[in-house]
Amino acid sequence: MVMDSARQDEVIAIASDHAGFALKILLCKEIEHKGFRVVDLGTDSQVSVDYPDIGDKLALYLLSGLARYGVILCGTGIGVSIAANRYAGIRAALCHDIETARLGRQHNDANVLALGARIIKQTVAKAIVHEFLCTDFEGKERHARRVAKLDETTQCNSRRLQHPEGQ
Repeated sequence: MVMDSARQDEVIAIASDHAGFALKILLCKEIEHKGFRVVDLGTDSQVSVDYPDIGDKLALYLLSGLARYGVILCGTGIGVSIAANRYAGIRAALCHDIETARLGRQHNDANVLALGARIIKQTVAKAIVHEFLCTDFEGKERHARRVAKLDETTQCNSRRLQHPEGQ
Protein backbone atom coordinates (compact mmCIF):
# COMPACT_ATOMS: atom_id res chain seq x y z
CA MET A 1 0.00 0.00 0.00
CA VAL A 2 1.36 3.41 -0.97
CA MET A 3 -0.19 6.63 0.26
CA ASP A 4 -1.98 8.95 -2.16
CA SER A 5 0.47 11.79 -1.60
CA ALA A 6 3.65 9.70 -2.05
CA ARG A 7 3.30 7.71 -5.23
CA GLN A 8 5.74 5.13 -6.42
CA ASP A 9 8.42 6.69 -8.61
CA GLU A 10 8.08 9.87 -6.56
CA VAL A 11 11.28 11.32 -5.12
CA ILE A 12 11.99 10.82 -1.44
CA ALA A 13 14.91 12.94 -0.20
CA ILE A 14 17.10 11.47 2.52
CA ALA A 15 19.98 12.94 4.52
CA SER A 16 21.97 12.14 7.63
CA ASP A 17 24.85 13.26 9.72
CA HIS A 18 27.73 10.88 10.43
CA ALA A 19 25.83 9.05 13.20
CA GLY A 20 22.97 8.21 10.84
CA PHE A 21 25.12 7.32 7.83
CA ALA A 22 24.94 3.51 8.07
CA LEU A 23 21.18 3.49 8.70
CA LYS A 24 20.68 5.97 5.86
CA ILE A 25 22.35 3.60 3.40
CA LEU A 26 20.08 0.76 4.52
CA LEU A 27 16.95 2.95 4.30
CA CYS A 28 17.88 4.18 0.81
CA LYS A 29 17.75 0.59 -0.40
CA GLU A 30 14.49 -0.05 1.48
CA ILE A 31 12.79 3.04 0.02
CA GLU A 32 13.97 2.18 -3.50
CA HIS A 33 12.69 -1.38 -3.00
CA LYS A 34 9.25 0.12 -2.32
CA GLY A 35 9.35 1.76 -5.76
CA PHE A 36 10.36 5.31 -4.85
CA ARG A 37 13.26 7.27 -6.29
CA VAL A 38 15.74 8.29 -3.59
CA VAL A 39 17.82 11.44 -3.65
CA ASP A 40 20.64 11.04 -1.13
CA LEU A 41 21.68 14.49 0.10
CA GLY A 42 24.58 13.18 2.17
CA THR A 43 26.57 12.79 4.22
CA ASP A 44 28.73 10.31 2.34
CA SER A 45 30.73 8.81 5.21
CA GLN A 46 31.01 8.52 8.97
CA VAL A 47 33.29 11.56 9.13
CA SER A 48 31.81 14.04 11.60
CA VAL A 49 29.50 16.72 10.17
CA ASP A 50 27.18 19.21 11.84
CA TYR A 51 23.53 18.13 12.01
CA PRO A 52 22.16 21.69 11.52
CA ASP A 53 23.74 21.72 8.06
CA ILE A 54 22.05 18.41 7.21
CA GLY A 55 18.66 19.64 8.49
CA ASP A 56 18.99 22.82 6.45
CA LYS A 57 19.96 20.94 3.30
CA LEU A 58 16.99 18.57 3.45
CA ALA A 59 14.49 21.31 4.36
CA LEU A 60 15.64 23.57 1.52
CA TYR A 61 15.51 20.68 -0.93
CA LEU A 62 11.88 19.97 -0.02
CA LEU A 63 10.96 23.64 -0.09
CA SER A 64 12.45 23.92 -3.59
CA GLY A 65 9.78 21.46 -4.75
CA LEU A 66 12.22 18.77 -5.84
CA ALA A 67 10.69 16.30 -3.36
CA ARG A 68 7.54 16.34 -1.22
CA TYR A 69 8.78 14.02 1.52
CA GLY A 70 12.07 13.45 3.26
CA VAL A 71 13.79 11.21 5.77
CA ILE A 72 16.45 12.68 8.02
CA LEU A 73 18.72 10.98 10.52
CA CYS A 74 21.21 11.73 13.25
CA GLY A 75 22.16 9.91 16.44
CA THR A 76 18.95 10.73 18.30
CA GLY A 77 16.88 12.38 15.56
CA ILE A 78 16.44 15.39 17.83
CA GLY A 79 19.06 17.68 16.30
CA VAL A 80 18.04 17.15 12.69
CA SER A 81 14.34 17.52 13.51
CA ILE A 82 14.98 20.82 15.28
CA ALA A 83 17.09 22.04 12.36
CA ALA A 84 14.51 21.08 9.72
CA ASN A 85 11.54 22.43 11.69
CA ARG A 86 12.96 25.96 11.60
CA TYR A 87 11.49 26.31 8.11
CA ALA A 88 7.87 27.26 7.38
CA GLY A 89 6.27 24.40 5.48
CA ILE A 90 8.48 21.73 7.01
CA ARG A 91 6.85 19.44 9.54
CA ALA A 92 9.51 17.00 10.71
CA ALA A 93 8.18 14.29 13.00
CA LEU A 94 10.66 12.54 15.26
CA CYS A 95 9.36 8.97 15.36
CA HIS A 96 10.44 6.01 17.46
CA ASP A 97 7.79 3.49 16.45
CA ILE A 98 5.10 2.72 13.89
CA GLU A 99 2.37 4.49 15.88
CA THR A 100 4.22 7.83 16.00
CA ALA A 101 4.93 7.58 12.25
CA ARG A 102 1.27 6.88 11.49
CA LEU A 103 -0.02 9.67 13.73
CA GLY A 104 2.61 12.11 12.45
CA ARG A 105 1.22 11.62 8.94
CA GLN A 106 -2.48 11.31 9.85
CA HIS A 107 -2.75 14.20 12.30
CA ASN A 108 0.22 16.48 11.59
CA ASP A 109 0.71 16.05 7.84
CA ALA A 110 4.42 15.47 8.54
CA ASN A 111 6.48 15.75 5.39
CA VAL A 112 9.79 14.80 7.00
CA LEU A 113 10.47 11.68 9.02
CA ALA A 114 13.24 12.15 11.59
CA LEU A 115 14.92 9.06 13.03
CA GLY A 116 17.54 8.45 15.70
CA ALA A 117 20.04 5.93 14.37
CA ARG A 118 21.46 5.29 17.85
CA ILE A 119 17.98 4.92 19.36
CA ILE A 120 16.07 2.48 17.15
CA LYS A 121 16.93 -0.86 15.59
CA GLN A 122 17.25 -1.23 11.83
CA THR A 123 14.17 -3.46 11.54
CA VAL A 124 12.10 -0.91 13.44
CA ALA A 125 13.45 1.92 11.27
CA LYS A 126 12.37 0.04 8.12
CA ALA A 127 8.87 -0.48 9.54
CA ILE A 128 8.63 3.19 10.53
CA VAL A 129 9.64 4.34 7.03
CA HIS A 130 7.08 2.00 5.50
CA GLU A 131 4.33 3.34 7.77
CA PHE A 132 5.30 6.95 7.06
CA LEU A 133 5.19 6.39 3.29
CA CYS A 134 1.93 4.40 3.43
CA THR A 135 -0.14 6.72 5.59
CA ASP A 136 -2.24 9.63 4.37
CA PHE A 137 -2.97 12.89 6.13
CA GLU A 138 -6.55 12.54 7.38
CA GLY A 139 -7.40 16.10 6.47
CA LYS A 140 -10.11 16.36 9.12
CA GLU A 141 -10.96 19.96 9.89
CA ARG A 142 -9.35 19.94 13.34
CA HIS A 143 -6.09 18.52 11.98
CA ALA A 144 -6.01 20.84 8.96
CA ARG A 145 -6.65 23.84 11.22
CA ARG A 146 -3.79 22.87 13.53
CA VAL A 147 -1.35 22.24 10.70
CA ALA A 148 -2.21 25.64 9.20
CA LYS A 149 -1.45 27.24 12.57
CA LEU A 150 2.03 25.73 12.51
CA ASP A 151 2.91 27.58 9.33
CA GLU A 152 1.21 30.77 10.53
CA THR A 153 3.26 30.69 13.73
CA THR A 154 6.50 30.07 11.84
CA GLN A 155 5.80 32.91 9.41
CA CYS A 156 4.80 35.24 12.26
CA ASN A 157 8.00 34.46 14.15
CA SER A 158 10.02 35.06 11.00
CA ARG A 159 8.44 38.51 10.59
CA ARG A 160 9.22 39.32 14.24
CA LEU A 161 12.87 38.44 13.68
CA GLN A 162 13.01 40.64 10.59
CA HIS A 163 11.23 43.58 12.29
CA PRO A 164 11.80 43.42 16.03
CA GLU A 165 9.71 45.93 17.98
CA GLY A 166 11.53 49.02 19.15
CA GLN A 167 14.15 49.00 16.42
